[in-house]
Amino acid sequence: MEPLIQVKDLVKIYPLGEVEVQALRGISLSIERGEFVAIMGASGSGKSTFMNILGFLDRPTRGQYLLEGIEGEHLSRDELAEIRNQKIGFVFQGFNLLSRTSAIENVQLPLIYAQIPSKKRREMAKRALSAVGLEGRSNHHPAQLSGGEQQRVAIARALVNQPSILLADEPTGNLDSKTSGEIMAIFQRLNREMGITIVMITHEQDIAAYGKRRILFKDGRVVEDSNS
Repeated sequence: MEPLIQVKDLVKIYPLGEVEVQALRGISLSIERGEFVAIMGASGSGKSTFMNILGFLDRPTRGQYLLEGIEGEHLSRDELAEIRNQKIGFVFQGFNLLSRTSAIENVQLPLIYAQIPSKKRREMAKRALSAVGLEGRSNHHPAQLSGGEQQRVAIARALVNQPSILLADEPTGNLDSKTSGEIMAIFQRLNREMGITIVMITHEQDIAAYGKRRILFKDGRVVEDSNS
């Protein structure tokens, strides 16, 4: 069986005036289904650029990236958006919830884009909220929820379409240590019990320790790749 993610000689160069900034310098790696991978590195190491490419939010300058055998290089914006909606769940540091809509309505947003009928949307959103322990908070708005609860809503939204992979960018960056541990326990359970593949960016060693595999970036290269 082929890996879920295959990356070969990935290079990303950003023009900055008359200077070129090389964010990625020939990254090659693969990620299997069911892995929980923590990507670490200092600011400017290339980890966020790498995450953007994995999420089809950016394109490499050179090299190849395949998600379930699909390469995004020649796909249109609409085709890439469809892949993101169907195959990738995103969790960000800032939650990115709509303030005037309830938790369950926020979770349903990817399903609206996918044109899922309203009754089925609500059922799927309820299941996703249940998976993160928010059964009783579905009608609350973000302002009525704690930071940890808002991040749980964001995780439920990322899961609702049953994606192939969950990409988490500093998911505990706005949370205290106790709440961070609770969120990471949810990620571990989703990975262990539901088999969800997770790739997470973090700069914190204690958060990275929740993953099964740790990849360290430095100056656009992988300098360490280890399993716990």
